[in-house]
Amino acid sequence: MDGSYSDPEVELVDAQLAANEDIPEESDIVLSDDPESRQALAPPPRIAARFYRTPNNRRKSSAASSRRNSLSSTHSHTSNRSYRGSCQNHHVAQHLRRASILESRKARLADRAAHAEQVRLRAALAKATPRNSNSEERALAAKQAREKHLAQVAAVCAEEVRRAKKVAEDMKERKAAEERRYRQEMEDKLAEAEKRRLEYKRTSRRPRTASSPPADAKKSAPRAAVSSEDAARRIQTAWRARSRKHIVDAWTELGLSIDRVHDTSFEDITALLAEEKVLATTEKIVALFHLISEGDAASRSTAVRKFLSAYLILGHPAHVLSRDGDQEQDLIQKAKDLIISFEAALGKLTTFNYYIPSPTRLETVSLAHSAFVTAFNDWKARDSSALIETMVASFVSLDAIWQGVKDDTIDEVAVEYKNGIRDNQAILLSKIKKLAGHERAFTLIRKAIRESRKSRPRKRPAGEVVRPRVAVDSPASGSPMADEQAAMQAEAASQLGYVGTRTQTEGHQAQSLSKVFTVVPGNRVLVHELSIDKEFRIDASPTAKLRDALNRELCDAMRKGFENGESALWTAAMAENIRGKLLRLLKPGNSMHTLISDTLDPELINQQNKQGMFSYQKFFHFIANILPKLCAPFRDAEVKALADELQEEGPLPEMIEKLFKLLHVIDLLSLDYSNFLLMNAAPTLIKEAPGYEERMFSQDLDEGRITLDRTRRWWRSAAVNMHTEADRRDPWNEPTPMNRPTPQKIYARGLVDLAIATPPLRDSELPETLELDRARISRIREEALRITTIGGILLTAKNLLKRDVRSQWKNEANRMWETLKDGYLRDSATPSKISSLLESSHAMPPTTRAQLASTITRLLTQAEAGKLSDPVMKVLFQRLKTHILNRVSASSSGERIKAASTATEGLATTGLPEFISQVGDICDQLTKLSEVDRRAHGKWYEEIAEELERLGAEGEEMTSAESSAAGSASTASR
Repeated sequence: MDGSYSDPEVELVDAQLAANEDIPEESDIVLSDDPESRQALAPPPRIAARFYRTPNNRRKSSAASSRRNSLSSTHSHTSNRSYRGSCQNHHVAQHLRRASILESRKARLADRAAHAEQVRLRAALAKATPRNSNSEERALAAKQAREKHLAQVAAVCAEEVRRAKKVAEDMKERKAAEERRYRQEMEDKLAEAEKRRLEYKRTSRRPRTASSPPADAKKSAPRAAVSSEDAARRIQTAWRARSRKHIVDAWTELGLSIDRVHDTSFEDITALLAEEKVLATTEKIVALFHLISEGDAASRSTAVRKFLSAYLILGHPAHVLSRDGDQEQDLIQKAKDLIISFEAALGKLTTFNYYIPSPTRLETVSLAHSAFVTAFNDWKARDSSALIETMVASFVSLDAIWQGVKDDTIDEVAVEYKNGIRDNQAILLSKIKKLAGHERAFTLIRKAIRESRKSRPRKRPAGEVVRPRVAVDSPASGSPMADEQAAMQAEAASQLGYVGTRTQTEGHQAQSLSKVFTVVPGNRVLVHELSIDKEFRIDASPTAKLRDALNRELCDAMRKGFENGESALWTAAMAENIRGKLLRLLKPGNSMHTLISDTLDPELINQQNKQGMFSYQKFFHFIANILPKLCAPFRDAEVKALADELQEEGPLPEMIEKLFKLLHVIDLLSLDYSNFLLMNAAPTLIKEAPGYEERMFSQDLDEGRITLDRTRRWWRSAAVNMHTEADRRDPWNEPTPMNRPTPQKIYARGLVDLAIATPPLRDSELPETLELDRARISRIREEALRITTIGGILLTAKNLLKRDVRSQWKNEANRMWETLKDGYLRDSATPSKISSLLESSHAMPPTTRAQLASTITRLLTQAEAGKLSDPVMKVLFQRLKTHILNRVSASSSGERIKAASTATEGLATTGLPEFISQVGDICDQLTKLSEVDRRAHGKWYEEIAEELERLGAEGEEMTSAESSAAGSASTASR
């Protein structure tokens, strides 16, 4: 067959192959009816496009590259047509090829549509399935936060809109009021002009043609007759206008203005405003503006004084207002508005308006006056409440002073104190009743006095509580019991003097051991403490732990001895130890002394141990029976509990534990007995205390154990400070005798400088004369620092919260006092505790809370370091020191009462109103300390003062001599 021959079937196959080659096959599309197989094997189109890319060397379309479209093929077709002579077969082939291509494309598009539908269904199913992923939760939280933020923004915007609307409404009302006022003024002016025009028309005018009218013309125009009612009305109007003119002229003559009040001193302007003439004139001018209502004289006088107080507030705000808060600023603004509107209306009163203020002016002044009165009443209510609290505290402080001195001083001094305290309390009571009313004043005072007396420690009756039961009776002189009582007092005196006499026979080591094992202090300490506090009693706490430790070691050794078979030896030793301690509580010859001595006889106990007849149960039963007879009444509960425990049977460990508790209780009974002896000997010891202290101090000086170097340095420093302040008061070198410091003032200044300072107390600061008061002065220093620290925190909180600094936050101060008693920064949580303590009582915004917390941390850090660098702390500490100095330096009882009566007000002004009792205790301690110290060491203080004065006089003479010599030398040189 010729190669150019073309079979139609071959051409059809070739055409189909070429058509199929023109459409790329997608082997990745599964045409299965099973959707799961398609879903598992068919990737998404975007993935398939990435991984199944069509290669670049793909075959060209059959239309462009087919062999049958080439030139040779065309030529072949032409030649074939020439041979076949018919084109019918050619058209059939093209039609079949075209149909095949269309069918293949339709199938491919149908597969793609089915795949797209499956993808869409999977996407819809995945979208409908609920998902709880973290991203959705975050999106939900973000949505909620966004909605919350939008709500807050909407609320803020609404508030701003509301505020803007309010401002706009206020501006609109203000403009409307001004417009009404201007319209009314214009109407008044027009009415006045119309009135003048009518008056001018009624007045007969002289004709311009002639200089004077003829006589017949005057006679021809008679004046119209006026009725009696019109005449009376005109007379009354003129009289009233003249009265109002006199009122305005009288007020003008006073010359009251803001500038004059400001330029005049507060005392002078107060006296001026209190004059009857000023009050009467003010009442008339205020009534002219309808600012007071018709009523009793008291209410009218109150209204007048409130009006005048506006001038006083604007002229002297520092003297009138106690603080500079928002309420005070509002009051100043209201007073300013009142005075400005009043003076503006007053300036418009003239003859043309008959001295009648216009309705607009009256309304403006009335509104300003009402606003000022409201603000003044609110301020006065708050200020008076703080003032009432201060005066009640002063009243209670005076009562506390009287309760403290009525039994501790002689009758003459007590009567003087009573009269002074009663006078000051009467003054305070009248002021409190004036501010709070009669009933409320007495209620407040009774409640405050009841709480004050309840908080003070109740004094125990002498000898009724601490007296052992063996010495309860007080028989008459001459009886055996009276002799026993006298012997007991003699024994007390001998015991108190035992420490002083044995120092000559015992060595230093024995004295040191005796100080450790005994609870009784030395004689000098004993008489010194009794001189300061006659209710002083020996405290076992300094050596209680040591004595308990020794008793515990003794019991442990006894237990080991029992284990080693030494029970008889330890039993005899323990019984003899307890017998000796009990016998020291009794007088020899006493029935109880004989009973204990015979029952606990060492030889008897040794024989019982050898025979195996000693019974600890019987021993404890005997002790349980005699202990309640030896103890003081206030030990009944403790001794009864021990007695019940001793009578219970138990094994060896419990028996030794009972011995330990028995030794502890016997030590307490010994302490009670020592305090009983001290109580009996206290009056004699207090009487002889100054002389005894003076002799002991002189002996120490003579023997060289101490010197007066620190005392001289301390006195010189106090004298220099006092003379420097006196020179400041007398700057022109003209010393006034009343301002020059006396030795008593110098001593008070030195004592206060020593006690009111930052801890710790160094040895170089303490003079030798005050060595026995080292612990007391150190304690006062710590209390002063704690008062200043708490006061600084409370003052800062009050200022941040816009509260009155004179208000007393007693509960907060007491809780902070207890919290800071053990240290300022003993742990990191102390500042947060103080902050939460204040936040629980007073609500505060977050910014104020953060600022207060930082201030608390800073102040506590400074207090812990003992360095006060904060300005508030410095000022408070200096004010506290000045206050205490004024009270301690008072020489007479009258000065002390006066200082005590004004102490509460002074502390409130200082910023420490919560620490009246603490500061009063410090002042009482320093006052008693100064009295005792000056009685004991007064002659050495006088010698030091004379020595310094002599040195000062010699220095002045040398200075004057040097100056005269220098003047002579200069004259000679000239």
